[in-house]
Amino acid sequence: MRTLRDVLKDAEKTGVAVPHFNISETAGLKAVVEAVRGLKLPALVGVSEGERAFIGVRQVAALVKSYREEFGIELFLNADHTHSLAAAQEAAKAGFDEVLFDASALPFAQNITETKNAVEILKSISPSVLVEAEIGFIGNSSEIHDKAPEGLGVLTNPADAKEFVNATHITCWRPP
Repeated sequence: MRTLRDVLKDAEKTGVAVPHFNISETAGLKAVVEAVRGLKLPALVGVSEGERAFIGVRQVAALVKSYREEFGIELFLNADHTHSLAAAQEAAKAGFDEVLFDASALPFAQNITETKNAVEILKSISPSVLVEAEIGFIGNSSEIHDKAPEGLGVLTNPADAKEFVNATHITCWRPP
C-alpha cells in the first residue's frame, strides 16, 4: 500500500481530491469503508479528540488497519483537531497516518513554538506521520452558522502562512 504522503503527492499531480470523512462511531467508519471499496479511491478518516475518547484511539487504529488489510483499500487515519501534545503523541503511537496539531487559538508566535515542538516529538515517534497544523480562525465545531461569529479574530495572510510553514516544518497545512 502507498503511504499517505505518496497518495497526496499523486493527488496534487493529477488534480484529484482525496476525501476526508470525520467519523464519531464505527457505523460511520463502515460507511466510509464501503464507499472507498466501491469507488476504489483513497480516503482519510478523521477522528477528533472527543471522537477518539468515545471510540478509543487504539481501537479505531486497529479497525482501520484491519479494513486496509482485509479489503486492500487505501484508507488513512487522521487525528483531527488535536489540541494537546499528549493526545497527539497517543495518536502517533497508535499508528495514525496524520495528526492535525491545532494550536490555532494561541497567539501566532506561541502557535509556532508549540507546533514546532509537536512536529519534532511526533516525527521521533513515527517518522512517516504527516503533521498538519492551522493558523487563523476556521471555526471550532461542525455547527453551521448563518453569519460569521462575533469576535472572529484575525484571519491568515499568505506571508504568515509561509513563515509558519517554514518555522514549524509541518508536512500539511490548511489555509483558512
